[in-house]
Amino acid sequence: MLLPFVRSVAARRLARDVPRACSCSQGPSPRGYSRGAAGKGLVLGVYSSEKDDGAAQFTSAGDAFDKLVSGKLRTILSLCGPPLKKGKTRIFHGLHQDFPSVVVVGLGKKNAGINEQENWNEGKENIRTAVAVGCRQIQDLEIPCVEVDPCGDAQAAAEGAVLGLHEYNELKQKKKPVVTPQLYGSAESEAWQRGVIYAEGQNLARYLMEAPANYITPIKFAEHIEQKLRSFSNVKVHIRPESWITTQEMGAFLSVAKGSAEPPIFLEIHYLGAANTDDSPLVFVGKGVTFDSGGISLKPSSGMDAMRADMGGAATVCSAIVTAAALNLPLNIIGLAPLCENMPSGKANKPGDVVRAKNGKTIQVDNTDAEGRLLLADALCYAHNFNARAIVNAATLTGAMDVALGSAATGVFTNSSWLWTHLYEASILTGDRVWRMPLFEHYTKQVTDCPLADVSNIGKYSRAGGACTAAAFLKEFVTASHWAHLDIAGVMSNKDEVPYLRKGMAGRPTRTLVEFAARLSQDSHNAK
Repeated sequence: MLLPFVRSVAARRLARDVPRACSCSQGPSPRGYSRGAAGKGLVLGVYSSEKDDGAAQFTSAGDAFDKLVSGKLRTILSLCGPPLKKGKTRIFHGLHQDFPSVVVVGLGKKNAGINEQENWNEGKENIRTAVAVGCRQIQDLEIPCVEVDPCGDAQAAAEGAVLGLHEYNELKQKKKPVVTPQLYGSAESEAWQRGVIYAEGQNLARYLMEAPANYITPIKFAEHIEQKLRSFSNVKVHIRPESWITTQEMGAFLSVAKGSAEPPIFLEIHYLGAANTDDSPLVFVGKGVTFDSGGISLKPSSGMDAMRADMGGAATVCSAIVTAAALNLPLNIIGLAPLCENMPSGKANKPGDVVRAKNGKTIQVDNTDAEGRLLLADALCYAHNFNARAIVNAATLTGAMDVALGSAATGVFTNSSWLWTHLYEASILTGDRVWRMPLFEHYTKQVTDCPLADVSNIGKYSRAGGACTAAAFLKEFVTASHWAHLDIAGVMSNKDEVPYLRKGMAGRPTRTLVEFAARLSQDSHNAK
């Protein structure tokens, strides 16, 4: 430990050699420093000290940069206070001409791995968080490009950078400066690019969910996804109109759509990534209610604007397919998204109405605000046409899911332990967690004990176990042996729970769906 006298002498010498060397992470730019200075920013990670002397433990990239500046970074870091804690930063200016600003950020423990209590890889989450914080500080300094320390896991670092910088400001005149993140060094460029693609996929879902409902109508949603997939020769996109939906006898879906002036769309995507295009596909199904007023069972006005994101299921599964195509994953995927609005009008469903689903079952609509399951019922029936390897649907389905798990994890209801294991293992890597929920016969009885029809769209005990009775309802339209329902209502938006996502719609669990598909494709490869 430096004695006070030695420390002060060292500080004076360093100040003479490196002007404007150190500033507080939350403070203003130092005197003489101009925002938007030429050159690039640099984000470097540093591990928590495991020794009493508090010496900084740089990553490999941090060590390399410190040698480049003749050890000055390590010296000033030791003079600027106690060791950095996880997610905390210090900014240094003037250390190197190519990098006018260097942000050093705490990564936590060096050997952090899978935390079995938290059900995620803590090391990866620490990297995502640290890099996001560092990149945002470079953005605040209005530096247009930032190079990022891979921190021992370039994919996680890229995800943190790209997710952390994203913000929906399409409709604002005053926008944050655009910052382009790049890898510092070239040793892990393939993993970095993979992380960029994963994060851009989630950002696509965030964009679709955040945009106002008058900008993302059913047809505009479909056209946006079609445009994203246009460059891939092994992808076919079908935008099915209302006439096609009618011929498919999707009466449950149409009963919701008829309340709105916006015509419904059934979006169908075929990604043929497997060597054999006849291989059984993974089928993703996403609820696509582009605005949910509740219909005749009208929602309270407070917070209703957030229901522009009630198409989060469609947004995440479609974005996952865009990502799979960009990664060229070697498996076949089919995406199905019934898209419409749920609005009150003279044509809308009324409480007590009975509608007929594609498989012939009748549904008593006891609450028009339980509309998502009506769309999914028909879409799930249609999904059985493809000899699916597995069917996975995602939907912002129930407020009860938010009550049960909050934003910590997506609730998963499944009839397949094989499918659950793959989803769970994928979520540990992405940090976008899942948690298994019950699919008991106990809940099935509550939706099939119905006075007027085969099933009711709400459980007979009303709010009790609402997420579970919704899943039990969907199960009535599934015969596949590998099916999972992901209720993503609780993870729809982010306040401050996920530190590498800004406040707003979260686009979760897109990366977990992509990682799940990647693991499935690897299983197929190993089997051959």
